[in-house]
Amino acid sequence: MTKRDILKIAVIAAMLVLAVSVFARVGNMHESEETELVRQAVKDAALTCYAVEGAYPDSVDYLREHYSLAYDESRYYITYEAFASNRIPDIWVTEKGKGIK
Repeated sequence: MTKRDILKIAVIAAMLVLAVSVFARVGNMHESEETELVRQAVKDAALTCYAVEGAYPDSVDYLREHYSLAYDESRYYITYEAFASNRIPDIWVTEKGKGIK
């Protein structure tokens, strides 16, 4: 094997490592975007409730029951903290097995 062949193999290996790294990052960004979509859906449902009823709901269960909020409960935890009926709640969405978003 010549130095040129070794160099070609090294370049191909480096390109493979880079490709795997890029695909891993894209996968993580996709998961993050899905989590943000769930958080936004909860927020939108809460805002709709406020517009219709004049108060923010006390719980996510209320939004699911009355405003057709749907998300994959086996995949996400939602923390919904309502302070007052006239103040938008704090909403955190956590993908099970991951950190808070």
